[in-house]
Amino acid sequence: MAEKDLRINEQIRVREVRLIRDEGEAQGIMPITQALEMAKAQGLDLVEVAPQANPPVVKILDYGKYKFENEKKLRDSKKKQKLLKLKEIRMQPKIDEHDMDFKSKHVREFLAEGNKVKVTIRFRGRELAHTELGLDVLKDVLQRLEGEYIMDKAPAMEGRFMSMILSPKSKK
Repeated sequence: MAEKDLRINEQIRVREVRLIRDEGEAQGIMPITQALEMAKAQGLDLVEVAPQANPPVVKILDYGKYKFENEKKLRDSKKKQKLLKLKEIRMQPKIDEHDMDFKSKHVREFLAEGNKVKVTIRFRGRELAHTELGLDVLKDVLQRLEGEYIMDKAPAMEGRFMSMILSPKSKK
């Protein structure tokens, strides 16, 4: 639940609440005024942790510290997420051998970094009549990458472009 939804101290507008102490032990159902007095006596806040319950569950704790801990957990979970990027390598059907090596090396590096790669062949003018040459280039790229990829999308024409999408093999 977002911190904005949590009500604290006087914001809690119910007659009775189920109280949980800061150590985690349940105190039972009591009037809100008594729960607030207990929290104030300890110098802590009364935080509504389960407003949907009947009666609502409140907990005595240091709200600032609680908020900080939640934000820290959120940051840590975001750190562990890996964002997949889609990198694109563009070629032409009349690509030279050295250029092919160079571009294939880049595709291999992108896959090693854990990114998806879109390999695109651009056809210009009369080249469109010979799309099989572009397919041969894509097959050559696949041959050079032998076993380092999973094909997400097989080579297909999209207007003047022929492309395929590769993703890295998962590292166990």
